[in-house]
Amino acid sequence: MVHEQGLAAKQLSVFYGEKEAIRSVSLEFAPKEVTALIGPSGCGKSTFLRSLNRMNDTIGGVRTTGEILIDGVNINEPGVDVVLLRQKIGMVWQRPNPFHKSIYENIAFGPRYHGIRNKKQLDEIVEECLRKAALWEETKDRLHNSALALSGGQQQRLCIARSIAVKPKVILMDEPASALDPVSTAKVEELIAELKQDYTIVIVTHNMHQAARVSDKTAFFYLGKVVEYDNTEKMFTNPSEKATDDYISGRFG
Repeated sequence: MVHEQGLAAKQLSVFYGEKEAIRSVSLEFAPKEVTALIGPSGCGKSTFLRSLNRMNDTIGGVRTTGEILIDGVNINEPGVDVVLLRQKIGMVWQRPNPFHKSIYENIAFGPRYHGIRNKKQLDEIVEECLRKAALWEETKDRLHNSALALSGGQQQRLCIARSIAVKPKVILMDEPASALDPVSTAKVEELIAELKQDYTIVIVTHNMHQAARVSDKTAFFYLGKVVEYDNTEKMFTNPSEKATDDYISGRFG
């Protein structure tokens, strides 16, 4: 049973040419929960994450089989509107990538693209998203300054604010704090805890402590397969698979 608002992968495989990077993975993500994807470099976590909103389409020679369902619709069907899909399933990258525009325009861009033209409405969206991203107090007096003048941590929170401006159901995060200092990392983690009240979040992280702190469920990827998927607390205290225990305790990876 797929949750009404849920996101699920069924027998998903992803090939780069002949190489099978993801091998028949099935995972279901509950609404308003954070799922961490962990595993050593090159095990398929980011490839899997990018499959969930078809970002792999932008890479030549990639072929996908199996289903990814959101609200019961398979996003891999021909004819799916990828722009609307990415409105529903937003993405935050490893390095902050604000547009070369003002703070205001970074957030207003998506809603405007999707047809909102009313300035008062855009003002409200910008303020709401900056508040949700815990960035309003820091930026309210310089909304029309370049986003590039913000610190790295502020830029990443701006990118998170930008992703929620188009009212997604799901937010994908690919190591969103790996380029940040510890203080900024803590702010992003606090933000993830706040955002899960409204959104389903899937996060790739190399940081075991971060996975333990921010996620409700954890999936351990190894060689393109999911070795184990369970409640985070159980995974980190009493994993079912020896490989999971070895990875979490730092014996490999």
